Amino acid sequence: MPQRAATIVGGGIGGLAAAIALHRRGWRVEVLERAPEFTEIGAGISLWPNALRALEALGLADAVSALGAVEAAGGVRDRRGRWLSRTDNAELARRFGHPLTVLHRADLLRALTQALPAESLRPGSEVSAVHDDGHRPVVGHGGGQSRPDLVIGADGLRSVVRRALWPDAAGPRYAGYTAWRMVTDPLPQPPAEGAATWGRGERFGYTALPGGRMYCFATASLPAGAASASSEYAELLRRFGSWPDPVPALLAAVPADAVLRHDLYDLPPLPSFVHGRIALLGDAAHAMTPNLGQGACQALEDAVTLAHCLDSTPDVTAALRSYDLLRRPRTQAITRRSARLGALGQLSWPPAVLLRDTAARLTPTRATLRSMTPVLGWTAPDDRTTATQSETH
Repeated sequence: MPQRAATIVGGGIGGLAAAIALHRRGWRVEVLERAPEFTEIGAGISLWPNALRALEALGLADAVSALGAVEAAGGVRDRRGRWLSRTDNAELARRFGHPLTVLHRADLLRALTQALPAESLRPGSEVSAVHDDGHRPVVGHGGGQSRPDLVIGADGLRSVVRRALWPDAAGPRYAGYTAWRMVTDPLPQPPAEGAATWGRGERFGYTALPGGRMYCFATASLPAGAASASSEYAELLRRFGSWPDPVPALLAAVPADAVLRHDLYDLPPLPSFVHGRIALLGDAAHAMTPNLGQGACQALEDAVTLAHCLDSTPDVTAALRSYDLLRRPRTQAITRRSARLGALGQLSWPPAVLLRDTAARLTPTRATLRSMTPVLGWTAPDDRTTATQSETH
């Protein structure tokens, strides 16, 4: 059989993972990234057990895990610093095969790019047009035109591929709150446990990174596009500087110019992730809020599942239909679940906050872990039966 070719639009986590999965199956791949280099300006990223199983399927789980940190435990606290719920990472690993691992996004992206041949990576290649002429898809970009057997749109929330092939689909919808992300300088005594502290219309969370650093994030219910009166760092100090320990100490260890702020969006459900020989993957297909820490995890699942479907039949369009049937119900359900958790975390009416916190305090840890089984219990598809069961439970 002649070597098949794939063009991946977008050089983020999902696009690179898809390229690796196909490259290792003998495909000729090119990854078109509009930025001048393959890099990531984000902060931390949480890799839950399902993501690490996807990385296992790519042969990268050990290498990526070595770049991250594993905390003993974590959980949720109320505005006064009292624990509402706690999770033992050892129990998480016992139930799901891997612990929660946190690393810097740039380190994960570097590990993914290093797993591909340099000639597959094409930075500075902005895509201008994508269409399917009924025979082969066509991708117009800065380097000319590509006519591969398969196009994967992994170009994020405001995907060029999605707009070109799904012009009538609803655009991103604002979740109602903005987020700040930051990484501290190394701390002499970093917190032993991570936590997300829930306030009234605000949250602040932190978790360990290697080298004594902490990844911190915060949210506040604000109109889309709102800007801080001074700096984003000053805004964080104003909002969270008097929150329970260790929040003030963590903020003091954050470089003032290292705070990232982004309004949070998700995507309304698409009727399909595929169009002929073109497939959407990751945020381009199912952008979700970060409340479950599943955005990148689901993109990794997408990549492994897509490669498996393409392995199962030489008919690319049939393989993409299988991919759509496997991935769309699961990812859209997780998108909804993440949105619900975000709405709960952002409650601001005092009686509702009291009810939320009381319910969280009374929920047994084992019940919380059991409720996460449909998300974290995913396994990489080895055959059609395993794929169907693991994607839909």
